[in-house]
Amino acid sequence: MNLGFPKIENIEISGVTTEESKEIEKAIKDLILENIFFINRTEIKKKIISINTIEQLNIFKNYPSTLKIDIKKTKLLALTKKDGLDYFVGSNGKLIKKDGSISDLPYIFGDLNIEEFLKLKNKIDKSNFEFEQISNFYLYKSKRWDIKTLKGYTIKLPLKNVEKTLNLFVRLSKDEKFKNDMTIDFRQENQIILNEK
Repeated sequence: MNLGFPKIENIEISGVTTEESKEIEKAIKDLILENIFFINRTEIKKKIISINTIEQLNIFKNYPSTLKIDIKKTKLLALTKKDGLDYFVGSNGKLIKKDGSISDLPYIFGDLNIEEFLKLKNKIDKSNFEFEQISNFYLYKSKRWDIKTLKGYTIKLPLKNVEKTLNLFVRLSKDEKFKNDMTIDFRQENQIILNEK
């Protein structure tokens, strides 16, 4: 009587390019046992998540012999420079080495702390201000941010109440007195300083 267990004959990876799929297969090659019942999902997930472009994944056993891996790639949010090289900043909090492709993502200047950037991104998303309107971010040692918009506005944000400040900026920018290439300084509480360039 043959009580052989089903062997993994196929690995189907979705949500990534063919090249990325090969990289994933290579990363998990040593973890895929022949027996589909005894694969270690936790270890496979750890290996795949260690790839910087991956944000989430699900693993399914499709009996008798197929392992399906559904990948969600990280969203590229911005560009920055580290040790002289350009990197994308992913929504998963990881830096991804920039390839030769041209990008219209905003650039982050300063000594980037990704956690601080993701906190700022979250505040922007909660406000009425559109993230897509940003051309550059400037981070200071005090953890305070300046934002430069595509229309040429420079917004000097305070350390606190960023969401409220951005909502105020959106309202003010609709006024005819607001001109492009203007610096709006919100750093002092209960005070707005406008400087035309």
